[in-house]
Amino acid sequence: MTFDSGEFDQHEQVVFGHDPQTGLRAMVAIHSTALGPSLGGCRMRPFASPDEMAADALRLSKAMSYKNALAGLPHGGGKAVIWADPAKDKSRELFLAMGRFIATLQGRYITAGDVGTTVADLDVIHEANPWTTGRSPERGGSGDTGILTAFGIMQAMLATAEVAWGEPSLEGRRIGISGAGKVGGRLAVHLVEEQGAEVFITDPQDSALRTVRDRVPVTTVETTDQLIDMPLDIYSPNALGHALTMDVARRLESTIVCGAANNQLAEPAVADVLAERGILYAPDYLVNCGGVVQAAEEIPGFDMERAKARVAGVYDTTLRVLRRAEAEGVTPEQAAAEEAEERIAAGAGAFRTF
Repeated sequence: MTFDSGEFDQHEQVVFGHDPQTGLRAMVAIHSTALGPSLGGCRMRPFASPDEMAADALRLSKAMSYKNALAGLPHGGGKAVIWADPAKDKSRELFLAMGRFIATLQGRYITAGDVGTTVADLDVIHEANPWTTGRSPERGGSGDTGILTAFGIMQAMLATAEVAWGEPSLEGRRIGISGAGKVGGRLAVHLVEEQGAEVFITDPQDSALRTVRDRVPVTTVETTDQLIDMPLDIYSPNALGHALTMDVARRLESTIVCGAANNQLAEPAVADVLAERGILYAPDYLVNCGGVVQAAEEIPGFDMERAKARVAGVYDTTLRVLRRAEAEGVTPEQAAAEEAEERIAAGAGAFRTF
């Protein structure tokens, strides 16, 4: 199943875990340890099949290799997934079992938070697995990694604004945000309070939208489809992956796409369609590294100011990759992948554990 998957791309190790007592069904995919121990989040989702679970883990772990390399972190890419419904299946025993499973890898994979898992869940995982980040401050961690992910997306948007409009300013820009969760909601606050942008936001959870509206003046939109069809300066997908389908790429009425959702391209050719239409796409693994930087900064002992200063570098990295794409006549997706692969190749053998 795994070797034949279209998402398998020279992954070093793929491990499946099962605990009959708690019902745990899980998987860890390690794409690379060339730059250091692999680091990536633990996702919890009710997958439709084992193949869907494996494809998600393989795809996300490779993206983490690229993300960590572009962020200049001494880490390779890995990802953990739990096949369960976070709304119904969470238990202390299940997360302890997940911690024991991850611990069998002896530090080749360091876990963090992702869709479906919380700081409280990671605190429990940490009880059984010392290689856990994203913990609560009371447990020596940095808390919710959405804090710096949102900050990093704003830095990336400023870089895309410089490329598209000649200056790093978002004042008065119409920005549509899909997803008002721990990243999208914080991003909306940054954009309104600090940048003076006009924000349109949608989320299936009314409570998430209320939280944002209580903080800043935004315009709520009923569906993501409505956002896609609106004339926007920037469209920002911040929910689950595959937000950019061929249909979306052909319909989008925005100048820029820049968001935190992982694996936004439903298929590689979407990047070409966006480029052909003159839409500037900032690859997700280039711009959404704030969370993993925050997690990585826990390892030597967390300091928010040091971590935030590092995430501010997303502006320079994004600008450099977009300028490279212009100079080479390639899509930003291709330029970002090339730079990540060059960094991984330059560090290959410095740490590799397998």
